[in-house]
Amino acid sequence: MTNPSAGEEFAALLARVSADPAVAGAVLSGSQARQGMATHRSDYDVYLITADGGAATQERRDSRLDVVVMSLEEFRTHAMPGSGWEWNRYSFTHARVLKDRADGLIGELVSVKGSLSPEEAHQTAAASLGAFVNAAYRWLKNHRDGRATEARLDAAESIPYLLTCVFALHRRVRPYNKYLGWELRHHPLGPLPWSHDELLPLLEAVLSHASPQAARRLFLDLEPLARAAGHGSELDAWGEDLHLLR
Repeated sequence: MTNPSAGEEFAALLARVSADPAVAGAVLSGSQARQGMATHRSDYDVYLITADGGAATQERRDSRLDVVVMSLEEFRTHAMPGSGWEWNRYSFTHARVLKDRADGLIGELVSVKGSLSPEEAHQTAAASLGAFVNAAYRWLKNHRDGRATEARLDAAESIPYLLTCVFALHRRVRPYNKYLGWELRHHPLGPLPWSHDELLPLLEAVLSHASPQAARRLFLDLEPLARAAGHGSELDAWGEDLHLLR
């Protein structure tokens, strides 16, 4: 007798939870939820949300199923600011709701987790913009002073801040690195310089060479977008130091 495939085990799980009144919702995340990302090695990442006071459903983590179980009360705040799980927020961007309550609450919560509110976007962009400028400034100073290794470290550190800022300026959650190319192809940020074909080679050049030209290009590409979104004061606070970035 052959072992069931990951797809068969997922279908069996879905059939069980669909008929279980103790399960208020089921959400599919990971590569299986993003068209074209799954491979023959991909498991099924499933969140099961139990009704408040409902019986516990068993978690499972192996090469075929990764099932996380939490109560509705826990799910309301999971991955949101202050939860301690903020790093997991992109899991709910493009996630598929497989089971929902009659009032659609699970879908609403997934939607809130998977994007940024205007207030969140503004705060996130401001914080990450300052962090990017700081990293890029240190990168350029180290390069100027002949510290090549240190410049590369600062160049690498600048990229997460840059991506967080750019996505926040579009009210979007920064994707995990694994999904960056997929995100840019399937859900473009917009025209140049943020297209897949333009941005990924530039980031590769930053990681490979950490040239000052790359730092200045990133800053000059980001500056007008940030100013248009109302973040000019964060940039102007750097005063004459902006000359080095330009």
